[in-house]
Amino acid sequence: MTNLSSPFASSEAEMALGSGRTPGVSTSLDTNGIRDQFPGLTPGWHYLDSAATAQKPQAVIDACTLAMGRDYATVHRGVYARSADMTLAYEAARRRIAAFIGATEDQVAFVRGATEAINLVAYAHPKKGRVLLSLIEHHSNIVPWQLAGWQIDVCPLTADGRIDLDAAERMLTPDHTMVAFAHVSNVLGSPLDVARAAELAHRVGAELLVDGCQAVPRLPVDVAALGCDYYVFSGHKLYGPTGIGVLWSDRLDTLPPWQGGGSMIDRVTFDRTTYAPAPTRFEAGTPAIIEALGLAAAVDYVDAIGLDAIHAHECALVGSLREQLARRNSVTLFGPDTSAGIVSFAMAGVHPHDIGTILDESSVAIRAGHHCAQPLMEHLGVAATARASFGLYSNDDDVAALIDGLARVERIFG
Repeated sequence: MTNLSSPFASSEAEMALGSGRTPGVSTSLDTNGIRDQFPGLTPGWHYLDSAATAQKPQAVIDACTLAMGRDYATVHRGVYARSADMTLAYEAARRRIAAFIGATEDQVAFVRGATEAINLVAYAHPKKGRVLLSLIEHHSNIVPWQLAGWQIDVCPLTADGRIDLDAAERMLTPDHTMVAFAHVSNVLGSPLDVARAAELAHRVGAELLVDGCQAVPRLPVDVAALGCDYYVFSGHKLYGPTGIGVLWSDRLDTLPPWQGGGSMIDRVTFDRTTYAPAPTRFEAGTPAIIEALGLAAAVDYVDAIGLDAIHAHECALVGSLREQLARRNSVTLFGPDTSAGIVSFAMAGVHPHDIGTILDESSVAIRAGHHCAQPLMEHLGVAATARASFGLYSNDDDVAALIDGLARVERIFG
């Protein structure tokens, strides 16, 4: 396995990082060495669908294999040594993942994914009222609020596809008890100024929930500095396993449990049940033991490379791809030029599914469809888009293969 202590290429340049520009950050990683650590990245295959799910490094696969095999036992229940060891490892994983986002272990609940985390807050919140969402949201940050009975208001977008926080400021009232925004759009890659969104929400007495699924794989996240009240993300987009996610909040103790069963209790009788403190009260049943250890390994892997370096690398690839696509008269680009790791586009007269199918024949994998964001598609005036999304293992060869494949699409449909 390649040493991760020096993953960077030698060239340096200024690269956009968030809303500013940071000099002296390497614009590219040693992707040849990195790609060797991802068994799913078979030679000649150009994977550009990391926003849907990221490929897994061997370190994560190994961690899951050990947890499921040699080290396996249940947690929190056994008095024998291996169960005690696995309990220690499971809680160490919680501490590691909490530290990754600037939190403490008592503020982090393991859930099945960001979708479950949002459902948990939507259903368990004691003050259901009005929630302000935005046109940019994934269905997982729309449907739970509907099902749980919240009244929804919708914040518009700016011309370049960002959540319009000036409009949010005008729309928010004391009737709003929650604001729920994506940190980075899964379609447009547009980032949110979370600190300002938090300030606007708090000004009217509302709380802010942030969907961080597309942010945590590429942006440094410090929940305390962001000022939000809830932060959620899924493990599988962060190079970790499926079936696990994180709900962070510094006010978990204010929420009642929303699922009942084993592990989340203090004492049970047929007359009355008392519950364990947070975060345990939100982890009913046998938890995702293997997945938690795998996610901790993924966090270690990403930290070894560095999120600033990953973001700079992806910004360079986004800039290169957008520049080349902008030269093609048949292509319409969506989202801001500074999108984080994601490029969505359409080609005149060609359905995105046809684009995706033809690209697949050239071993280029992109996403095509509405990306679980149908209200956004309606706003953009399209039924679907083609989406290329990068990971820390993506490189210029992937961009070149995509451009060559799109030239073939134009020839076929020309």
